Amino acid sequence: MEYNKAFLEKVFSSKRMERYFSLYPDDEARAIRHYQCNLQLAEAFYVSLSVFEVTLRNALCRELETMTGRKDWYATFPTTPGLAKLNRYISQANRQIAGRHESITPSKVVAELTLGFWVALLNSEYERLLWKDLRCAFPFMPKRKRQRKNVSAPLNTFRTFRNRVFHNESICWNLCRVEEIHQEMITVMGWMNKDVPGWLQQTDRFDAVCRQIRETMQWE
Repeated sequence: MEYNKAFLEKVFSSKRMERYFSLYPDDEARAIRHYQCNLQLAEAFYVSLSVFEVTLRNALCRELETMTGRKDWYATFPTTPGLAKLNRYISQANRQIAGRHESITPSKVVAELTLGFWVALLNSEYERLLWKDLRCAFPFMPKRKRQRKNVSAPLNTFRTFRNRVFHNESICWNLCRVEEIHQEMITVMGWMNKDVPGWLQQTDRFDAVCRQIRETMQWE
C-alpha cells in the first residue's frame, strides 16, 4: 500500500491536508512527514494536558467547597447574582449524566464539567465574586504575580490549545511556541501543587518528541 497524497486526502480530507501539501508543493513525502509529526506532537502533549486539566479542576473544586461549605457548591450558582450565567455548564453536565441513566452526584457533576467552565471561573467578569477565594487554589504562585489576570491569560491559552489538539487541528508549525505553551502549563501546575511538575516529568515524553520532530523535519 502506498501512503501518498491521494491516500491522505481520502482519509483525512483535502481541506485538512491542504496546508501541508501547499507548503511543500514539490515534496509530497515531506508534507506527509510533517502531518505525521503533527500527530506525534499532539499525542506527546496529551499527558501534560490531562494532568493540567485534572489538577486545575480539583484545585478549584476544593476552594469552591470551602467557599460555600457544601459538596454541591454549583447548586448556589443559579441564585447568586452575577454567577447565574455559569449554570448552563451545570445544566449540560446534569443532562449528560442523566442521559447515561446514572445518578447525579456532586462528584459526577464535577467530573463532567468542561475545561471551559473551570477556565471561565477566572475570567474578569467573576473577579469580584470569586477571585478572593479561588486564588487560594494557586498557593505556590509568586506573590508579585498573584493577580487574576496572570492566571486567566495562560488558562485561556491552554484551553484554546487543548481544543486544537483534541480536534486534530494543526499545531506543528511554530514548534518554539508549542514548547513555550508546554512550559507555561508546567509552571501553572506548579502554582497549584509544587510537586506536580516533578511527578509529571516521569511520564511526559514531550521534550523527546520535539527533539525527534526537529531531527525528522531538519528544523533548527
